[in-house]
Amino acid sequence: MISRYNIVGVFSLFWLSILVNIEGLSISQFLTEESEGTKWAVLVAGSNGWDNYRHQADVCHAYQLLKDGGLKDENIIVFMYDDIASNRENPRPGVIINNPRGPDVYKGVPKDYIQEDVNANNFYNVILANKSAVVGGSGKVLNSDPNDHIFIYYTDHGGPGIVSMPSGEYVFANDLVDVLKKKHSSGTYDRMVFYLEACESGSMFDGLLPEGLDIYAMTASEPDEDSWATYCGEGTPDDPCLVACPPREFQGVCLGDLFSVAWMEDSDAQDREADSVQGQYSRVANRTAANITYADYGSHVTEYGDTVVSFDSLAAYMGENSKNHSHASVDAMSLSRNVDQFSTELFYLFTKHQNAPEGSDEKYEAHVKLKEVISQRTQVDNNVKHLGELLFGVEKGNEVLHSVRPAGQPLVDNWDCLKSYVKIFESHCGRLTPYGRKHVRGIANICNAGIKSEQMAAASAQACSI
Repeated sequence: MISRYNIVGVFSLFWLSILVNIEGLSISQFLTEESEGTKWAVLVAGSNGWDNYRHQADVCHAYQLLKDGGLKDENIIVFMYDDIASNRENPRPGVIINNPRGPDVYKGVPKDYIQEDVNANNFYNVILANKSAVVGGSGKVLNSDPNDHIFIYYTDHGGPGIVSMPSGEYVFANDLVDVLKKKHSSGTYDRMVFYLEACESGSMFDGLLPEGLDIYAMTASEPDEDSWATYCGEGTPDDPCLVACPPREFQGVCLGDLFSVAWMEDSDAQDREADSVQGQYSRVANRTAANITYADYGSHVTEYGDTVVSFDSLAAYMGENSKNHSHASVDAMSLSRNVDQFSTELFYLFTKHQNAPEGSDEKYEAHVKLKEVISQRTQVDNNVKHLGELLFGVEKGNEVLHSVRPAGQPLVDNWDCLKSYVKIFESHCGRLTPYGRKHVRGIANICNAGIKSEQMAAASAQACSI
């Protein structure tokens, strides 16, 4: 994690700003004085399903602002399952919005990787420009040159040390950072900015992303913190949405994510040529955490990697604003309904059940599904609790599983152990749902405690047989 109290760094930047202003240059211009290369972007929505509307809406909005900024389609690579615009539950067929008053952000978005082609292997190989290893999709890869700037934006459900994909394996933090290191070693970019929206997204870089790669990463939350959805639709008659509400037909659905909407609406509103990535970090961090104290929602946006990259202009990665661009209000978000990402599925199902006509099949089906999801959550919580008690005893189990390492330390010492133990647990207890993935921290702590694989297998089988 980048220290906010690096006095040497602050004074260095202070004197640097004086020197470059004497020369008539901005810091960004001075630090990127080499010939400007091509701007590239990789946009990833790592989920599917109508209740995850917001992730694909986020990615579509990101595409539109980059396109508006002058990036070419050949340099923007989009991963999204593409099951929202044409979803039977969509009240506006063929349209996706990311703001209550926003325009259609779906129109024109490239369909580079959709459905089963949205997976970790394709994501890694696209970044590394390993076209021969890409399976399906458009085949478009990040074929960047040494002077190019790269922007990667990933929005999804997450858990400690992982983010998800709608198909295939999880994206594990060490694998992602290894790919970024390989990209750096290839010498095929100048600088990179990576924005990540997911619960516990800080754990994807904390203690893993070193300085010196010319990469700056910004995450929606700290390593042990949820991220939040926003612009969530009408709830119930007893709990109505009053301000910044989506159209009434979007009941139970969140149009965007809090961090994501914050940085995109900020990018829409700011002069990207004059403003820096660091300036955006400050505004987005303030907005995303604005309501934590008195409203108990929001998260702490966190930064990792090379600070100096964040002093580049936003335009260096997102292009310049169109003079005719319509800016959405960034203040409305603080007044909107927000739901933590782990609860969005319940919010959707509860709203659907409450608003369905009495005695209808729709109400019955929503009731059954709601009970099923609640039961699954209770079951995985109990399974993990029992696993901890079997391995560490009744008194110590909960403490060990929920232990959080200090900032600057990675989630786990042995990532191969974590991957193996997640598979062991899932083989006995079922695939971890987006909610269940919060327990990956407990599995990581089992690895850190030195539990042998034979013990893990036996305990998992026993814990999940009840």
